[in-house]
Amino acid sequence: MPHSFLPELTQFLETSPCCFHAINNIKNILSGKQFIQLHENQKWTLRPGCGYFVTRSDASLIAFTIPTAGFHSMRIIASHSDSPAFKVKENPELETDGHYIRLNVERYGGMLCAPWLDRPLSVAGRIIIKDRQGSLCSRLVNIDRDLLLIPNLAIHMNREANNGYKYNAQKDMLPLYGSLTAKGTFMQMIAEAAGVEKDEILGHDLFLYNRQKASIWGASEEFISCGRLDDLQCAFASLKGFLGGKKTSHLAVYCILDSEEVGSTTKQGAASTFLYDTLTRIHSSLGYTREDYLIHLADSFMLSADNAHAVHPNHPDKADPSNRPYLNGGIVLKFNANQKYCTDGISAAMFRDLCNTAGVPVQTFANRSDMAGGSTLGNISNTQVALNTVDIGLPQLAMHSPYETAGVEDTGYLIRAAQAFYC
Repeated sequence: MPHSFLPELTQFLETSPCCFHAINNIKNILSGKQFIQLHENQKWTLRPGCGYFVTRSDASLIAFTIPTAGFHSMRIIASHSDSPAFKVKENPELETDGHYIRLNVERYGGMLCAPWLDRPLSVAGRIIIKDRQGSLCSRLVNIDRDLLLIPNLAIHMNREANNGYKYNAQKDMLPLYGSLTAKGTFMQMIAEAAGVEKDEILGHDLFLYNRQKASIWGASEEFISCGRLDDLQCAFASLKGFLGGKKTSHLAVYCILDSEEVGSTTKQGAASTFLYDTLTRIHSSLGYTREDYLIHLADSFMLSADNAHAVHPNHPDKADPSNRPYLNGGIVLKFNANQKYCTDGISAAMFRDLCNTAGVPVQTFANRSDMAGGSTLGNISNTQVALNTVDIGLPQLAMHSPYETAGVEDTGYLIRAAQAFYC
């Protein structure tokens, strides 16, 4: 079945090789819809009936619209911009045996290592330079070609490879960059891609990414595979719903936060004050009091939208006996007794009621009781902005691989639910 959002989704995924590019793409989409960019170091003058967005550290973004008739509550959807990857270290070049140049990298987040091997990779991120006024500023960089590869060790040199292998990030996972002739050229290449001189680069945040394009596949083209589905699939779907919703009854807030994969404890992560600062500044600019903000918060609702584990076709035993989400089965409502997910009876009921109204199917996920699971940004965000929150996601396979798989239909389900949410 054709879906009008698919070309836009695949383009968004393919042009967002890291969190910085994802946020830049979202900024461009919002600007094209007449949203006004705000800056944290400037005074805000807000007007009802207008849309605004603000970023922090180039990796997190909050957009919002103000109803013309005022508001008494807020509707927030929060996703994250980052994905597990390998981050390029300072002084990255390593010479091996006088013949090879490798890059020195380290793990960002908890990735599956094996799928990174034997596939074309490249580098994307940002560099920091001084502008003509003497202020520090960032430039996006994407070496948009097959540049690197992490080669496997031949089976002849490790006969036990297929019996299980523990990867050493410093030994096994360093990418090959070139022959000895490439020595001293990596940062020069980065500078040229950014249009600056090498000596101008004062800092950088650069990541490896998988070069394989998005694929729509399956007997009925019902599956989508690409890098960074966790969590750019939710970020894309909630943005589409945010832009398509009426946004007349509540302060509508669209939130993308960085650092979820490493614990959210950065100045731009869910544990930071970014969401709190933004919401309180909105209230202050519009003449609301501190007490008004707290009253509005008590009547508000947030969807923490981060992808969920689908039942694996080869390992169905790894799923809970009675909470078993499947690809294309609908949005996943996530539960955990130890509050790794923030869903409770009230927020689950609120979300189910929303989806019933929107005609969107809902599935449930819980970890097996004998297996530890992951967590997401909902509860962490609640430590700064406490409100009714539900943890949801879209079902996927191979989470934290550089090439993940999800269902085509589920993106549409979240778009519809988000559009109804932003009423």
